[in-house]
Amino acid sequence: MNLMPAVETLREQIVGIDRQVELLDGSLVPYVNLDNAASTPAFRAVRAAVEDALEWYASVHRGSGYKSLVSTRLYEQARETTAEFVGADCDSESVIFVKNTTEAINLLAHRFPFQTDDLVLTTQMEHHSNDLPWRKAARTLHCPVLADGRLDLQAFQSLLETYRGKIKLVAVTGASNVTGWTNPIHDLAALAHRYQAKIFVDCAQLLPHRKVEKGRPGQAEYLDFIAFSGHKVYAPFGGGALIGPRDFFNSTEPDIRGGGTIKVVTLEEVFWADSPDRDEAGSPNVIGAVALAAALRQLNAVGMEAVARHEAEMTSILLEELARIPQVRVYGGADPRQVKDRVGVVAFKIDGIAHGKAAAIFGFEGGIGVRDGCFCAHPYVLNLLKITPAQFEEHRKRAVAGDRVDLPGVLRASFGCYTNQEDLQRLTAMIRRVAAGDYRGDYVVESCTGSYYPRGFSLEGLSACLPNSICGN
Repeated sequence: MNLMPAVETLREQIVGIDRQVELLDGSLVPYVNLDNAASTPAFRAVRAAVEDALEWYASVHRGSGYKSLVSTRLYEQARETTAEFVGADCDSESVIFVKNTTEAINLLAHRFPFQTDDLVLTTQMEHHSNDLPWRKAARTLHCPVLADGRLDLQAFQSLLETYRGKIKLVAVTGASNVTGWTNPIHDLAALAHRYQAKIFVDCAQLLPHRKVEKGRPGQAEYLDFIAFSGHKVYAPFGGGALIGPRDFFNSTEPDIRGGGTIKVVTLEEVFWADSPDRDEAGSPNVIGAVALAAALRQLNAVGMEAVARHEAEMTSILLEELARIPQVRVYGGADPRQVKDRVGVVAFKIDGIAHGKAAAIFGFEGGIGVRDGCFCAHPYVLNLLKITPAQFEEHRKRAVAGDRVDLPGVLRASFGCYTNQEDLQRLTAMIRRVAAGDYRGDYVVESCTGSYYPRGFSLEGLSACLPNSICGN
């Protein structure tokens, strides 16, 4: 008998799932969140775990009081849960709690022992967070993508061959936050190791949707380093994790120094603590770690295979519906049969209307949250849009000068494990309305942000809808 809860039960687990929002015409509708690639809402189980932990919260690791002992145990249990979720060996691997994936990548970029001529191989499909830190640390190569946005695997191997021995680290995303395409991370790991390079995988977009197995050191397909964020995995409490070989982190000095990172300090010498302590300076985010562990337990209870099947079905349904709307163009693969190698992220445009304006209409007249723009992946989106160098230069000049009106970009609908067909029906109904020009608002754009709002709308007015405990009125 299968006693695992069904994936459908996860919708009941979402905090705020029934929250209503006011539309431009004054009516109220339940909010549809299709911006999960940016941040997910919290699980109810996460909120409950946080509330329970707050009853016991106190200083950790060195406090002798009862609550300190409990808080320390909760924090270290969260570390064990995080390691187990990705199959990391707690004896040889270090789970370092961080704020988010961006901080994790910067930490690793600072700690990696690059020499003058060393290279990093990353890809054209990366989020800026898995690109810019490497550019500062070493010379960085960008593997191109194919026309549909997938990684060019032949070019990837060719670059490893061309720069054999010089590429010390491969840094790739597990799944694109723009198109949803997943990368064959274990195959890429085997290639990297064949050419004497280590691999880092940005799992921020992959881990909420697919089972991630780190593997064991010495295996060809072992993932040397991975990182992910709690706010993308239903635990938005400021936590995340960087996981890698304990010996690696013990072999170099920490970048951030202070309380908790040492064994002994004199006026002349410092003896650093072992990782992860040496990499978690200051008082740690105990509540964020507890929240992350609670979210991972919730996903584990349902099973990531079930989550993947559900999101593949939702992605296929949306792609089928978009194919029926002539004014819509999908970027990054539009075939509803090709959902096995992608997570629930769909990028698209509607002919004849700016992406920012369309997103505003979805929100103000449909109660639907999507995202628009380039999603912190400018090179990738510009490539998908086939922006020429001359066009880019014109856009660059305007953006640098502070004019962000109608810069290149697309719309993005991204799913969570709780997304259902009704959510998609509401989205496609709004897409059809926008494509037909059937909207009521008179929308104006802010030049400094590129954001559209109905004429007369005031962000300050939103606070009138919120309880005093949130806005401080």
